[in-house]
Amino acid sequence: MNTFSVTGMDFWYGTHHALEKIDMEISANAITAFIGPSGCGKSTFLRTLNRMNDTIDGVRVEGSILFKGLDIYRDYDVLDLRSQVGMVFQKPNPFPMSIYDNIAYGPRLNNSRIARSELDGIVEESLKDAALWDEVKDRLGKSAMGLSGGQQQRLCIARTLAVKPEVILMDEPTSALDPISTSHIEDLCYSLKEKYTLIIVTHNMQQASRISDYTAFFMINDERCGYLVESGDTRSVFYNPKNKKTEAYISGRFG
Repeated sequence: MNTFSVTGMDFWYGTHHALEKIDMEISANAITAFIGPSGCGKSTFLRTLNRMNDTIDGVRVEGSILFKGLDIYRDYDVLDLRSQVGMVFQKPNPFPMSIYDNIAYGPRLNNSRIARSELDGIVEESLKDAALWDEVKDRLGKSAMGLSGGQQQRLCIARTLAVKPEVILMDEPTSALDPISTSHIEDLCYSLKEKYTLIIVTHNMQQASRISDYTAFFMINDERCGYLVESGDTRSVFYNPKNKKTEAYISGRFG
């Protein structure tokens, strides 16, 4: 089953044509990795999937992006879309409040009358799903700013999970982390796909090959416009690519 179906998508920042004719199916309950050189539009495409780019003046999108069969621009309220398609950013961005209140923020926003007992359950479940509960359960009232970088990133993942999304977008979620914290996030991603669809932008070829089920390789043309070279199951893209450009990039001959 596909979560997203993208057909003939073009994207502009003002007059700059940033992405050209993107066609892609994104499978549910799987990890899809976006790889490619800097500036090829991976993060732009990722942010289009929950309309984060709407916050930038002068952007324009053409083509079709369907989420669960419905057009994300015509058939979804943007806040409803973002509640179903969550986002985790490159640098951990915990709110300057307690660990508990970070997780409770979204549920409270969605339901101002939510009972404390229900909130307690959401906080515990979200932290457990993010593999952080055992590390923080005795200091939920302490500031989230006191957590390590890796813990802060898992907290941000837990905060995303608290509003019960179906999809989690991750924009280089481990690039600011040490190797041990990176390993924790990778293990977490692998376990989360049982419940969620994950889409991850990464510059780390080894990470993409380790944790993703599907890989999409993007390039940039002479006009500085990003395009999709090929996509498919990760083993095929890495070990039997259809396009010579994919083979050259994965083998390190350019990019």
